[in-house]
Amino acid sequence: MRLLFVTNICPHYRVRTFETLAERADAEFVFFSDGKESYWDQRHGVQHGHFHHNYLSGFYVTPRLRITPGLVSRLWTTRADVIVKCINGRFALPVTYLMARLRRKPFVLWTGIWSHPQTAFHRATFALTRFLYRHADAIAVYGPHVRDYLIALGVKPQRIFVAWHAVDNSAYAAPVKPEDMNALRAQLRIEQRPVVLYVGRLDPAKGLDDLIQAMSRVGDLSPVLVLVGAGELKDWLAAQCLAAGVEVRFADYVPTDQLYRWYALASAFVLPSVTTPRFKEPWGLVVNEAMNQGVPVIASDSVGAAAGGLVRNGETGLVVPERNPDALAAALRRLLSDKDYARQLGEAGRQEIALWTNERMVGGFLAAVEFADRHRHGSHALGSEMSNECI
Repeated sequence: MRLLFVTNICPHYRVRTFETLAERADAEFVFFSDGKESYWDQRHGVQHGHFHHNYLSGFYVTPRLRITPGLVSRLWTTRADVIVKCINGRFALPVTYLMARLRRKPFVLWTGIWSHPQTAFHRATFALTRFLYRHADAIAVYGPHVRDYLIALGVKPQRIFVAWHAVDNSAYAAPVKPEDMNALRAQLRIEQRPVVLYVGRLDPAKGLDDLIQAMSRVGDLSPVLVLVGAGELKDWLAAQCLAAGVEVRFADYVPTDQLYRWYALASAFVLPSVTTPRFKEPWGLVVNEAMNQGVPVIASDSVGAAAGGLVRNGETGLVVPERNPDALAAALRRLLSDKDYARQLGEAGRQEIALWTNERMVGGFLAAVEFADRHRHGSHALGSEMSNECI
């Protein structure tokens, strides 16, 4: 079974996923972006791995519309049996679907969207997006929350397969030496005080104003807020922290292979994302990363990792309502004031994340591929082993 996998880029957290897929199927990857998406820190770069792939050249018509003419010819001449496409790409998505239909090849869609954006563009194109959902031969999704959203839009449940969203756990579970921890504390000038950590873009959709308000309510516990990431809000956030009496440290950029040390430093990791007209957190892989260090996680209910079952309130982490600083402060207080509870919750998260592997994720992809191929051609080439990944 030959697969053509069309997606925007290969980020650092997808290298092992694509390598695992290439180990289990004859897969070729085509990347249609140059890595200049607004959400992507270009210092991360775009990656290459041990799988057959190429990046297509192209040009921008608008800041969000990149044309890659080579994609048309690549799709027209492909010998792949099944075509897999991610949900993004204003040019690449409709072109890939159309070419798959013209070539009469099964089309598998991969998506993490669980709330349709409400910008003018997205409202105008919702009918087309829903058409793709309903007419894809199969859909691979990040988690059950996306499956439920698609079912509500009229997609048949038997065509939806969960490709459990994962990272390379081994890259984030590495032990941290005490001397490295002490050096990082000295670098940040935080001594032995508790650390509340956030990693990601400094963006309005991340709910960081709620986090600052929550931190101001637990000031008696002397925590330090550490924000790792860049974005338009840095100066505004610094002013907010000063006004609220919250001690904060900014780290504009940390290389991805060093992040595990920052997670190990944290007393609590928080992802307080909020719903905006343009964005609802599809997953939040920083949650996966943090759990590998046994850090207790707090996520808002607007985070896909919570809605999708990785962070389960009181079991593998704490889940709080979005835009609710009081609830977030109560969760922080519990973790910072009860070290035994925080340790138990962090260990439960560590045990849970060990189950969310690239092998499991790829199993979901292949189950979708097998179903799509059967649906369109009646093929059983991939065997029955993947049917167990069907949800």
